[in-house]
Amino acid sequence: MKVRTYRSDFFLLKKTKLFLCIEINLNFASQSTFICSYMEKQNEDLKVIREMMEKSTKFLSLSGLSGVSAGITALIGGLFAYFYITKARLESGTLTTSNILFLSFGALSVLIVAFCLAIYFSRRKAHKRNQKLMNKATLYTLYNLAIPLITGGIISLIMILRGTAEFVVPITLIFYGLALVNASKYTFEEVHYLGITEIVIGLLAAVFVNNGLIFWILGFGVCHILYGIILYRKYERK
Repeated sequence: MKVRTYRSDFFLLKKTKLFLCIEINLNFASQSTFICSYMEKQNEDLKVIREMMEKSTKFLSLSGLSGVSAGITALIGGLFAYFYITKARLESGTLTTSNILFLSFGALSVLIVAFCLAIYFSRRKAHKRNQKLMNKATLYTLYNLAIPLITGGIISLIMILRGTAEFVVPITLIFYGLALVNASKYTFEEVHYLGITEIVIGLLAAVFVNNGLIFWILGFGVCHILYGIILYRKYERK
């Protein structure tokens, strides 16, 4: 009788241990599931908060089509300048002050057209996403963009008036790049890399002064088109 009792107690103890192990595993699994779901919810909440902060502190309505349109406008303006310079040199052998002023006016016109197209496409993007185009982030972006641009424009004008117009292209490229780097902290990070690229091209244009127009087309035309395509494919194309 004692042997049977010991055996039954032994089997009962084994069953009890088995049930305890199963219960512990089930409790651990349920707790692990709860922890995982809680962490996922926390990550989603952090993602929402991050998106809200970016919308309030960054100018995200900038459209990739703005870059493409600016690049195409610059290409058209650069080709026009090339044929104009070729014709002027054939007629008079060199560029006169009036020729340089006319080219400067053409470059300013290209800038105005590109800026208007940028506003149009950015406004359209903001409308599609039910966002406001003008907010604090937009004003910060424009402010940080304007300071180097205006400075570079004044220096370029001084160079033209003093008869050293060959350095206008490097100056415009370098100061435009500085403007993009300065404003990039309020918009997409790709703007920062575009600014660095413009600065490098501007420095090359300062070394190879005689090929300034080629560097101008490369910086304001080709680079803008490539940048706009990358921005559009990454943030706008569904």
